[in-house]
Amino acid sequence: MLKDIKIFSAESSEALAKQIALKLETTLGCLVFEKFSDGEYQPNIRESVRGKTVFFVQSTFAPVDNLMGLLMMIDAAKRASAKYVVAIIPYYGFARMDRKDKPRVPIGAKLVADLITTAGADRIMTMDLHSPQIQGFFNIPVDHLEASAIFLPYISKMQVQGKYQNLIFASPDMGSSKRVRNFANHFKTDLVICDKHREVANEVSSIRVIGDVQGKDVIIIDDIVDTASTLTKAADELLEKGALSVSALCTHAVMSGSAYQKIEASALSELVVTDTIPLREHSAKIKVLSVDDLFATAIRCVVENRSISDLFV
Repeated sequence: MLKDIKIFSAESSEALAKQIALKLETTLGCLVFEKFSDGEYQPNIRESVRGKTVFFVQSTFAPVDNLMGLLMMIDAAKRASAKYVVAIIPYYGFARMDRKDKPRVPIGAKLVADLITTAGADRIMTMDLHSPQIQGFFNIPVDHLEASAIFLPYISKMQVQGKYQNLIFASPDMGSSKRVRNFANHFKTDLVICDKHREVANEVSSIRVIGDVQGKDVIIIDDIVDTASTLTKAADELLEKGALSVSALCTHAVMSGSAYQKIEASALSELVVTDTIPLREHSAKIKVLSVDDLFATAIRCVVENRSISDLFV
């Protein structure tokens, strides 16, 4: 059945898409972005997709061209008589606008969901949404993959090598506590919460640690590392409270502004991220784990009508 699928990607997610295709023992389809002098562009699928199941791999991180490119690729495939179109969005941008938390603001995550559906996608595959309820913004099937399938084996491997012997997990805020609780339950340990206070977006005013980290190796779990202010301030506070070491596992490395410099200068022993967003800079403290095998397996499950939830049991 895999012979009837086609996988395409725009340049920004091409490295990951190539690895996914390799895991599926195939190659990326030929797609060219034709650019105009004013900055506009037009995706051109250079091979037939008539009657095919088409997968587009594209994370929608900044700039917004990545989102627009995905929409136009989907539209092009539908107009070319593709049988079924799946948008693989490893990082779903605008997800932090998942509710109306103040007057006169948009719900950006819902708007993006509407745009993708209107463009013609039949199915969405993504990873670690900022809020799981975003799945409900779609009226088409959503496969929500979990980076824990990659992070949990990594932690176990590190323990075999002698790291994280006095393990405890930390949630960067109240909202992430359920995600972090799953890690704590798996390793039969406890968790603490870093209660952060913001006065403006992307700027943490203060952090208060709820729980005991004395003599512990702390791992902070989060879905996004953006400016790295929360991570670095939390690491400082955890060490001040008596932690032996502080590491972090974050799915999506947005890494905006001076994030790389903050990580390098921080008390963090290690920051582990995935390749849902390609790194712009190298850092000795940042380790990248690939999601290629997980997405490839999920694609096989979709094509063969097998359960995806079994991947996370």
